[in-house]
Amino acid sequence: MEHALYDFLDQHQIRHQRFDHPPVYTCEEAARLTPGLPGAECKNLFLCDAKGRQHVLLAVPADAGVDIKALGEQLELKGLRFASPERLQRYLGLTPGAVTLLAAFNDRDRQVAIVVDQDLSRRDAILCHPLVNTSTLALPMAELMRFLDLTGHAPRIVEVPRRQEQAGRP
Repeated sequence: MEHALYDFLDQHQIRHQRFDHPPVYTCEEAARLTPGLPGAECKNLFLCDAKGRQHVLLAVPADAGVDIKALGEQLELKGLRFASPERLQRYLGLTPGAVTLLAAFNDRDRQVAIVVDQDLSRRDAILCHPLVNTSTLALPMAELMRFLDLTGHAPRIVEVPRRQEQAGRP
């Protein structure tokens, strides 16, 4: 699928820069192993409602703590929670550690809603895995939005509620 994604990007002349690196599984690993890449680091969460009928791919700044319960209320999705690795594979063709907005490419039936944090959407460029966690693409935000539109996944831009840190914690 990775090669098909690159073919799609080339076919639609979606500008990007590619950076290969060792596998990364968390935002912390990515920051340590790929410092200084030209774009906003983001955290991608694959979520579903309590009944597993509606799915959301959420992108927020890498350092953002998300209040998933409040987000569920905002999106009118009861019992919003992390989706299982099996659902991630079934709906986006991904394994944990490779979750990316570019997975909209794999959702040909448009069963997954894309939600992008408002702060992240204002960045000049964003960093995304190309369906694998051994490379990172830097895409201008306008190019990413065009990509999402081309895949039939016009994103919903929202102010994602942040998790409040517990008192006494740094």
